Amino acid sequence: MVLTLGGQVSDSRFVQFLERVGQETLASFSTKDFLVLDLVHREERVSDEFKPRLVRLRELGVIESVGRGRGTRYLLSRRFYTALGKRGVHTRRRGLDREQNKTLLLNHLHTVGAACPISELEQVLPGLSRGQVKRLLEELKRDGRVRLVGERRGARWTTAEGA
Repeated sequence: MVLTLGGQVSDSRFVQFLERVGQETLASFSTKDFLVLDLVHREERVSDEFKPRLVRLRELGVIESVGRGRGTRYLLSRRFYTALGKRGVHTRRRGLDREQNKTLLLNHLHTVGAACPISELEQVLPGLSRGQVKRLLEELKRDGRVRLVGERRGARWTTAEGA
C-alpha cells in the first residue's frame, strides 16, 4: 500500500518566516509542527494529539495563545504578521482583550440607557460564550460599575448609576 500526500506550499512567505525562526533559535520543525501550524493558520481546532506541540511552538515565538483554559485559542505570532506587512490582520485575529470587552459591555449599557438581559449582552461580544460574558459582568459588578436587577429569566444588567 502506498500513500501519497500533496506537499504544495501555499504561502512561501510563511516558509521563509519559519526558516528565519529556525536559524535564530537553531530549532527544526517536525511534520507534526507543520500540521499544527496549518491548523492554527486556518483557525481550526487543534486535536488533543497535537496539543503538546503548541507549547514548543509558543516558546519559539511562532504562535500565540489568547484566553485561558478551555477557551484558549491559538494564532500565528505578531512576528509572522509583521514579516508579511499585515500587522492589522494579527490585531483583528487576536481580538479584543478583557478590558476592551468590559468597556464594550459598559458602552452598550450606557448607550441603551436601560437594563439588558444577558442574551442582548452576548450580542455585543459574539465571539465569547455566555459564561465568558457573565464573568466579565461579574468583574464589573465587583468593581461597582454594573448591577444585576431581578432573578433568573427576569434578570437584567444595568449600569450602577442606572439602577
